[in-house]
Amino acid sequence: MNLLFDLPLSKEDNLLKRFEEIHDYIYSNDGLSPQQTLEEFVKILFIKIFEESTDTGLFHITPTEWSDVSKGKPNQLFIDRIGTLFAQTRETYRDVFETDDRIRISALSLGFTINKLQSISLSNSSQDAKGLAFQKFLTHHEKDGRGQFFTPEPVIDFCVEMMQPTPNETIIDPACGSGGFIMSALKFLKKKYKNIDYQKIVTENIFGIDINKSIARIAKMKLLLEANGKTNILCTSSLEDLESLKLIIGQQEGFDLLLANPPFGAKINNPATLRLFDLGHKWVASSKPFKGKEAPKGEKTIFQKSNTLHNNQSAEILFIERCLDLLKEGGRMAIVLPNGNFENPSLEYLRYYIKLRSKILAIINLPQETFIPFGTGVKTSLLFLEKETPNQEKQYPIFFEKIKNLGYQGNKNGTPLYRKDKFGQVLNNENGVPILEEDFTEISKQYKIFQEGKKIETNNSFSINYDELNGRFDYDFYAPENRKLLENQADKKAIRLGDICDIVKVKSKKLKDKNLTVEYVELSDINTHAFEIINTTTYPTYELPSRASYELQTDDIITAIAGNSVGTRKHTTALVTDEYEGAICTNGFRVFRNYKIDKYFLLYFLKSEAFLKQMFMYRTGAAIPNVSDSDSANILIYLPNEEQQAYISNKVKRAFELRKASKLELESIESHEIGV
Repeated sequence: MNLLFDLPLSKEDNLLKRFEEIHDYIYSNDGLSPQQTLEEFVKILFIKIFEESTDTGLFHITPTEWSDVSKGKPNQLFIDRIGTLFAQTRETYRDVFETDDRIRISALSLGFTINKLQSISLSNSSQDAKGLAFQKFLTHHEKDGRGQFFTPEPVIDFCVEMMQPTPNETIIDPACGSGGFIMSALKFLKKKYKNIDYQKIVTENIFGIDINKSIARIAKMKLLLEANGKTNILCTSSLEDLESLKLIIGQQEGFDLLLANPPFGAKINNPATLRLFDLGHKWVASSKPFKGKEAPKGEKTIFQKSNTLHNNQSAEILFIERCLDLLKEGGRMAIVLPNGNFENPSLEYLRYYIKLRSKILAIINLPQETFIPFGTGVKTSLLFLEKETPNQEKQYPIFFEKIKNLGYQGNKNGTPLYRKDKFGQVLNNENGVPILEEDFTEISKQYKIFQEGKKIETNNSFSINYDELNGRFDYDFYAPENRKLLENQADKKAIRLGDICDIVKVKSKKLKDKNLTVEYVELSDINTHAFEIINTTTYPTYELPSRASYELQTDDIITAIAGNSVGTRKHTTALVTDEYEGAICTNGFRVFRNYKIDKYFLLYFLKSEAFLKQMFMYRTGAAIPNVSDSDSANILIYLPNEEQQAYISNKVKRAFELRKASKLELESIESHEIGV
């Protein structure tokens, strides 16, 4: 009798240490990348789970076999046995393995791994210890090798906490990656409901879809370790034909809860795919509501789907529609989206479509550093919706919140940040665990208070009524301080910027004359504090940058509408003097001309807090913030009485005269020879 293999398998609650040893051994000996190492280890874990569920007795290595393998001697019996077991595993899990998939590590690493795992039972190890081991191990190595698929754990857990899943609800992530959202939902259910049947929930209620087999494999692995039975992780595209997708999933009625972080930035240009989606088509402003429905209440602009397809469409926009398709009526969803979807004027039709099909529950703004540790600096927000296809006219409040503290630094390592006392010492909770410096916990509490019907307005939280939600969804646009600013300006009977001057939008005719040489003005050529152009660059017109646009005239005012400084203390504005008559400026400026008020008063206003706050509020775009022409024209200008206007104008004019006199004084010194 071989006692080593006849003994029953033991529970093993120190799995993390074993997993790390195996991973490090494969990585060190086989020359694989961290990502390849993880994929090979996951294959062997699948073999182990399959063996435990079928009791084949094939998952082992004898002392003789290990002796041969460790000395570099071939042992075909061992190799063939594990190969047979993997073939059976591959057949069982055809949805996550290719038919020609094979184990790609050396016999030495394979023997070491089997030797480390053969005496333990994954199915009998405690769920808590097993879950923790896999969470730490897989999260660490996914982050190292798969940052592009990783959503920060605090963001995932926050979305689940906001949505409050229950044991009888069906849950899906249609872009599940390695399963972060669905595992967090399971963790939430475990904590809140002590006596539920986890295996039943996993096999009947939890679903995930991902197009990448290697990633779907990891998600399936995590669920298999929670419940050794059927799992609903599907490797397919969530953007295929809806009826076919529902047939594959087996949930024709739709889901109660959807959680997703869809892929950002990818463009879908296949006409066959675009044709499947309302949002694959172009939408145009119209007097007729979509499909004969009533337009969402309070809408100033109605959009209608045209028959023309987009040349390409962002994947996350198609995912928004697909997520709504997958929900039951009354189903809820939380989705991570780039801020452009919340604010860009060109995407107003998208926001109209969202309001057409759903009730907006909450909008949570995330800091720019949220995803930096995971490979991208894209600014994002969280959108929480409830599907409401009937689009009934109703009034309801919408919760807004801005997160400032994530609990980790926005560096590549995502270093944890902890709360400290006034002496700089880290604070611990009642269990002695350091307390993270994060806002998620408090925001969840605020949202529960909001759901009880109580009014919310703190430094970072507020609510507005649905009919106050115009063509934008972004937090900054509706922030109380900005709304109060606009209300104050309106109370003072302020006027629109577009009503007191012309805004030049036509490119200079000089740009078509290739024989000309011109002076070119960029954003960096302005002395912000003095309203002055201080530099130009001479270019033949054919060498001008593509952004060169507008021809300047004496007494024009130019102000920035693009760039990170827009709406800040470094915002760029200048008065065009005689010496820059005929120069060409970048389209990062807008040119104001033909004023109905004194130009010096207008210059003063363009440096005021009232102007800067409005410009910052109207900013859109994550990479290069900008303000649209229509929003620029809507900037409100408070005009004091004529006496005050004259006083301010004279002060600004005098400042220009003094600067001009100062320059003349300096030039007179330079005109004399200075002895050495």
